[in-house]
Amino acid sequence: MFAYVIRRALYAIPILIGVNLITFALFFVVNTPDDMARMHLGMKRVTADAIEKWKAERGYDRPLLYNRQADGAERVTATIFFDKSVRLFAFEFGSSDAGRDIGQDISQRMWPSLAIALPTFLIGLLVYISFAMLLAFFRGTYLDISGVALCVILMSISGLFYIIAGQYVFSKLLHLVPVSGYEPGWLAWRFVLLPVAIGVFAGIGSSSRWYRTIFLEEINRDYVRTARAKGLPEGRLLFRHVLKNAMVPILTGVVVVLPTLFMGSLIMESFFAIPGLGSYTIEAIQKQDFAIVRAMVFLGSALYILGLLLTDLSYTLVDPRIRLS
Repeated sequence: MFAYVIRRALYAIPILIGVNLITFALFFVVNTPDDMARMHLGMKRVTADAIEKWKAERGYDRPLLYNRQADGAERVTATIFFDKSVRLFAFEFGSSDAGRDIGQDISQRMWPSLAIALPTFLIGLLVYISFAMLLAFFRGTYLDISGVALCVILMSISGLFYIIAGQYVFSKLLHLVPVSGYEPGWLAWRFVLLPVAIGVFAGIGSSSRWYRTIFLEEINRDYVRTARAKGLPEGRLLFRHVLKNAMVPILTGVVVVLPTLFMGSLIMESFFAIPGLGSYTIEAIQKQDFAIVRAMVFLGSALYILGLLLTDLSYTLVDPRIRLS
């Protein structure tokens, strides 16, 4: 098992390096520092001195990969690639193009994102699996058919509709929760209650159908038919055996999203004015702050790769064949 863990961890390293190199090429080769300066200063009537000053203030005036004018190790370290790309592996995000410390912004904004994402994930997982198991238990009945039809209807509606309708009904008409905003501390629940409820409700259709398919596929296996033939009650069979053996495909979709929870939801945070990492990324794109966008792309990639690694490790807990390999 230890060799399996090491092997999976080593697989993740070249993937992350590749993502970093592609990101660097997109931001500094396809879109040069001169282009960034013109976007910030204005495309018309921008002097060369203004461009050079803007680049010097943000460290974009250095050579890309190799500094011939420097001595020793600084020929490599005194470059844009080392300062803006290699340092990301140590999670040194540097400063934004506006001069703010990106690491400090991330540490502050991750908590509002977690306040929405974590309850949505946990409550949603409980609701989706419970509803899917209910449909699988009553498979082939009118309850199952009605439930699948409801899931299809919910899947066909845009998530923006749930957000706008939820804000209008529960905030504008009923005045139960604030329509937007955020307040840190214990009063934060008033601001995250509606986004969490909308996030859970919006995912019922697709997630419940997916879990139902997993359960039905497991129910049709030979060991289930054998247990049923021996007189094992359907409820006990479903909860004790089917659910346990369906954990491998379920873990594939569950564990991989755990590290990415604190990245936040781009749409949800923007509509509800939650100062999380999702809105942080949107604001950076709107302001064309490429330093923040680069940092968030790298951080998102690193967390996604970590999620894949955790998924592989979680398999060893539910599948003995992997544990022995």
